[in-house]
Amino acid sequence: ENYTVVTEFVLLGLSQNHKVQMILFFFFLLFYMIILPGNVLIILTIQGDSQLGSPMYFFLANLAFLDICYCSVTPPRMLADFLSHHKTISYSACMAQLFFLHFLGAAEAFLLMVMAYDRYVAICKPLHYTRLVNREVRCVLVGATWGGGFIHGIILLALSIHLPLCGPNILDNFFCDIHQLVKLACANTYVVELLMFLNNGVVIVMCFTLLLISYTLLLLKLRTQSSKARNKVASTCVSHIIVVFVMFGPAIYIYVIPFHAVPMEKVVAVFHTVIFPLTNPMIYTLRNKEIKGSMWKLVSK
Repeated sequence: ENYTVVTEFVLLGLSQNHKVQMILFFFFLLFYMIILPGNVLIILTIQGDSQLGSPMYFFLANLAFLDICYCSVTPPRMLADFLSHHKTISYSACMAQLFFLHFLGAAEAFLLMVMAYDRYVAICKPLHYTRLVNREVRCVLVGATWGGGFIHGIILLALSIHLPLCGPNILDNFFCDIHQLVKLACANTYVVELLMFLNNGVVIVMCFTLLLISYTLLLLKLRTQSSKARNKVASTCVSHIIVVFVMFGPAIYIYVIPFHAVPMEKVVAVFHTVIFPLTNPMIYTLRNKEIKGSMWKLVSK
């Protein structure tokens, strides 16, 4: 079947109004300049303080690094497009953006599952904690999250490359993503759509469900703990649960209702790709006295 080969895409962005674009540019630039160094500070604090050598902080530093990488995929391009009148992105850049978005997003989802496992062992098997979550195990688990994310991203990239795109080449958003490309397909893509949904939507729902079950069981387990231990562990678990909802809520809204126009999609996409990822590590640190104290010492030096 004949179809036109698409070499670039036109991004409509968040708004067509120039004044609104300038306001959004300064807002997101300010947010980026404040929160991004905050994530770097978290990593430096954990790496520089020997008292923060537990697996929980090791995983938190990796989460902050993943979020920095994730927020380097779409926000820089979005900020540049606010200042440009001709918002286009090449086909290869679009595919690269799609790959890294899902590669890093999936790796973060898997890392949250690893952090849930860490909390389970710490609460339910405290005597075996140092053996079950030693340095080698930590590195293997983090490596597995990156590997799982890479496989997830490669599969979606391979499916996206085989989509027959015939135009128009206009994407009504500020970045490239799967469900937008499917709308531009000029042939029957039901099989591809199904495979994409199984690889993306099902993974999101499965991770979200398993995380909810695991933290529910942990909170129930706290009933057998002492009052002091219960308060400390509950605070940590609540932070984890908040991050789970913050991350998976928008993802479910965007990807689990596949390839159809979703109300407020752009707004949710902004929170999913820009706002929430950078704030995730902050949610942990604001509820943790040890890391806040260490951060203050580092800043004071």
